[in-house]
Amino acid sequence: MLTALINSFTYYLSEHPYIVGFRWGHSQSWGSTWSFLFTSISLYIAVSSSLHILLSAVLRRNRSVPLGHIPEIHSLLMSIISATIFAGILLSAAAEIRDTRWFWRRSKTVTSLQWLLCFPLGTRPSGRVFFWSYAFYLTRFLHMFRTIFAVLRRRRLSVSQLFCNSVMAFTSFLWLEFSQSYQILGILSTTLVYSVVYGYRFWTGFGLPGSVFPSFVVNCQMVLVGCNLVSHAGVLTMHLIKGGCSGIGAWSLNSVLNGAILLLFLNFYVRMHSPIRRRIGNTSPELELPANVKQNN
Repeated sequence: MLTALINSFTYYLSEHPYIVGFRWGHSQSWGSTWSFLFTSISLYIAVSSSLHILLSAVLRRNRSVPLGHIPEIHSLLMSIISATIFAGILLSAAAEIRDTRWFWRRSKTVTSLQWLLCFPLGTRPSGRVFFWSYAFYLTRFLHMFRTIFAVLRRRRLSVSQLFCNSVMAFTSFLWLEFSQSYQILGILSTTLVYSVVYGYRFWTGFGLPGSVFPSFVVNCQMVLVGCNLVSHAGVLTMHLIKGGCSGIGAWSLNSVLNGAILLLFLNFYVRMHSPIRRRIGNTSPELELPANVKQNN
């Protein structure tokens, strides 16, 4: 019974014909054009800013718009989706390693870790791994609803949050468009952290006890930042050793944007742990702090 369940789970997450036969293309994948990407990001910024200005002008100070448990339901949905993507890309990466290991000799790839960090030159955005990369890309737009909830609940709009969410959508698009190396490890680390963070938000959103560790969400994000730094260093090392990795140009732009996010986050992290942290906003550049964490800090 258990074996059959595991086999069924594996089939639907990594061996289903639609997943195996997936191809990223402007005529085959919804949201795969540059115009869609820039229009969506512009619309996100415009709606968030307009809503913030409108509520600031209409509502009285410190008055929020009641949302009920919509944010908590959103957190539960994002946690489930993130966990599914994590499991899917983990199984898909294992399947791709099994099926393509014989081809690695031509690209000087010896170990699975080298393949995870550095796709061979000429890699096309198709197959299992890129299907889950596409699913991750689409969830970046679901993640943007956190900004809308923050504006409606607290009438607070963070420019750094707008920037980080826009960058995440943009870099996820680059992963697919240029078959960028490193994306598997990036998606694994991000979805793992997000499944925990959003699950924690869902849990605490209903008034249930939170973590005994202060700043739980921020510390999770710090772990994610550390994983990204190590992975980027690994990609650069493999690129120099092997003489080239797929999508290295997009990776360079990705690194610059991630560096900007890192500076924003470190600035927030230092300010949050400084003696005057109570006088600053409690919204991190990418992930907002739950209410109970704010109270504990």
